[in-house]
This record gives sequence, structure tokens and C-alpha cells, in this order.
Amino acid sequence: VTDLTYVRVGKRWAYVCLMIDLFNREIIGLSVGWQKTAELVRQAIQSIPYALTKVNLFHSNRGKEFDNQLIDEMLETFGITRSLSQAGCPYDNAVDESTYRSCKLEFINQETCQSLEELTLKTKDYVHWWNHHRIHGSLDYQTPMVKRVIA
Repeated sequence: VTDLTYVRVGKRWAYVCLMIDLFNREIIGLSVGWQKTAELVRQAIQSIPYALTKVNLFHSNRGKEFDNQLIDEMLETFGITRSLSQAGCPYDNAVDESTYRSCKLEFINQETCQSLEELTLKTKDYVHWWNHHRIHGSLDYQTPMVKRVIA
């Protein structure tokens, strides 16, 4: 599941795209950029460290950065099924919205970044902490990486 959020960098807005594995809440992909585009989403998909042929489902909202030809072609190439939120149904993205809320509270609102490079580095550090050290109530108070190993 994926979405985008905005982050203040200096006097501009930047965007962070996270890919979240619904199985264990692990953040498996990320990208950071100045523009909210399909290219930013493509970069996040390509950052997934697993074979994309093992990804079964790609869920997002109906934003133009997700529902477009570039993403369609990429998903088709790897045999990934697309899932789009239903109009007016916020529960479809509950895991994603919860993850971004935590990210904003624990990371984004606590940091200041003066460059896109600094934001990228700090986001990667946060993702590592999220996956390896942060416990999740929905995972019986385990980390995403412990949950992945147990399964």
C-alpha cells in the first residue's frame, strides 16, 4: 500500500512516498522528491529490495500520481494486481494513513531539513528504525522485521 506526504525542506515543500507491506507493516520502499508525480511513485516501487515479481498487490488512492499509464505499465510488467481505493471510502487506506501519521509525529515534525539530500538520509534512517526497532501493537508488539522472520 502506498501514498505520498509533504514535508517542509527549507522554504519549499518536498514529497515522501512510502511503500508499506501489509503483511508486517514493514516500509519496503521509499522515494523523496520535489514534485508529486508518477515518477516519484515509480522510484519508490523500484527501491523495493525484493523481486517485484513477488509483489502480488499494489494498493493506492485514486490520485493521478498512482492511477496513470507509467504505473500501469510497470505493474503489468511484473504481474502486479492494481487496487484503487473506492471513492469516499477512507478505510481502504487505514494502514497507510496510520503509518504516515506516525511518521509525521515521530519523525517529520521533530526534524528540520535544509536540502532534499538531508531529507532523504533522515527518511532512510527513520525507515530503518521503523522496521528494526519500533514495536507495533498490531504485530503483537513486535517489530516488522521480527514478524517477517517468524512467518
